[in-house]
Amino acid sequence: METQIFDLNGYTDLPSGKVASIVTYLDMHARPLLRSEDRPDLRLERIEKPDLVEYRKLFRRIGEDWLWFGRLVMDDAELSRLFAEPARELYFPMSGRNALGVLELNFADPKNVELAYFGLVPEAIGGGAGKWLMKKALDIVWSRPETERLWLHTCTADSQQALGFYRSVGFKPYKRAIEIADDPRLKGLLPEASAPHLPLIGEDPEA
Repeated sequence: METQIFDLNGYTDLPSGKVASIVTYLDMHARPLLRSEDRPDLRLERIEKPDLVEYRKLFRRIGEDWLWFGRLVMDDAELSRLFAEPARELYFPMSGRNALGVLELNFADPKNVELAYFGLVPEAIGGGAGKWLMKKALDIVWSRPETERLWLHTCTADSQQALGFYRSVGFKPYKRAIEIADDPRLKGLLPEASAPHLPLIGEDPEA
């Protein structure tokens, strides 16, 4: 197998069928003081055993524009094992009987909690639901006496507002990385028209 050399200065060509993004890691070490978001139309529901078909539909609705693929590459057995982990908690913000997003928290290291996934469906963005959901997430995490740190990561494939939003609620950047992955659109995991800010280049190497 040919070794791909990554140049940390200047430009490095990507192989056909790959996508790359700059990942920013952020964290907080104390509970921030946030104004309570009054949303009587919403409630947060803990999901103990999600219906995988419905979960994937929701995941795609939330992340299609931002090339979310982390859960789509898992088969049913992998995804079921993931959500069966005792330290992993999945929540849906609900409006009536409709799920409007996902909140996934990983307490595997109870001192350093990971906000693994946080997002809303497109029609729920812009009306304050995001701040409401983040307040709920912070309430859950910082109510645990073991918590010393909450961290997450976002990337340049995500919404341009994501990084600013996380900083506005108290997260601070502390590290960057480069993520290179197979383009999920070429694998049929997401429509080819998704994430238009990341042009589709190359062919599926397994085709």
